Amino acid sequence: MDLLTAALLGLVQGLTEFLPISSSAHVSIVGRLLGEDDPGAAFTAITQLGTEAAVLLYFWRDIVRIVRAWALSLAGRVPRADPDALMGWWVILGTIPIGVLGLTLQDWIETEFRSLWITATMLLVFALVIMAAERVGRQQRTLDQLTWRHGLAFGLWQALALVPGVSRSGGTIAGGLFMGYTREAAARYSFLLAIPAVLASGGLQVVKVLGGDAIGTGTAWGPIWLATAIAFLVGYAVIAWFMRYITTHTFTPFMVYRIVLALLLFGLLGTGVLQA
Repeated sequence: MDLLTAALLGLVQGLTEFLPISSSAHVSIVGRLLGEDDPGAAFTAITQLGTEAAVLLYFWRDIVRIVRAWALSLAGRVPRADPDALMGWWVILGTIPIGVLGLTLQDWIETEFRSLWITATMLLVFALVIMAAERVGRQQRTLDQLTWRHGLAFGLWQALALVPGVSRSGGTIAGGLFMGYTREAAARYSFLLAIPAVLASGGLQVVKVLGGDAIGTGTAWGPIWLATAIAFLVGYAVIAWFMRYITTHTFTPFMVYRIVLALLLFGLLGTGVLQA
């Protein structure tokens, strides 16, 4: 992979990671349209470290407060019922599903799940799911009403994003809306919940690349780190915009885009322009 292609894929990753349109789907599609093979799960997971660094920077006050309260609660210096301490536990609990399924289905995630037929199907299906969630969800609950059951349910929804086309933020936010949370609350928890999952996934792929075990092209370090740096810078700007956008707007434009992209992708696959 040349540096220009890596830069473009990093831009795509940064633009799409936090929007409910599936960054892994876009990186895979754009990579092939640029004449590359599928950039691969390794390239995708490592560049997501860049966008996750943007989350750490944007939410650093919340993260420091949560980690501090959680750690102090273990020592008995903060009540275990403290909202921030509980949030630490709920994030840990919500990470379990994607951790278990990610390890169990690892071979499928890196091979069969990356078929563009599956990607196109998930883009279409989850557009309808998110639209339904926004229509029927009461959107009244805030994060101070989060319970362990809801934290685990959020985690199950996040785990669906192991399949390209679902979208980590889209799946998690849809689950939150179905459970009655506001768009802002669901999005904020989605970003917090993604931190341990993305760091673990990216770290695992770094180890695999170092060991020569990564599947897919694009695992040269120069292109990877360039794409990761660009994903970080662009991703931070997108988070700031998206958190403001959802306070007054619905997800409908993103869902229309997903449906159009899915139909276009079906057409490109059906005519042989792209290979699945």
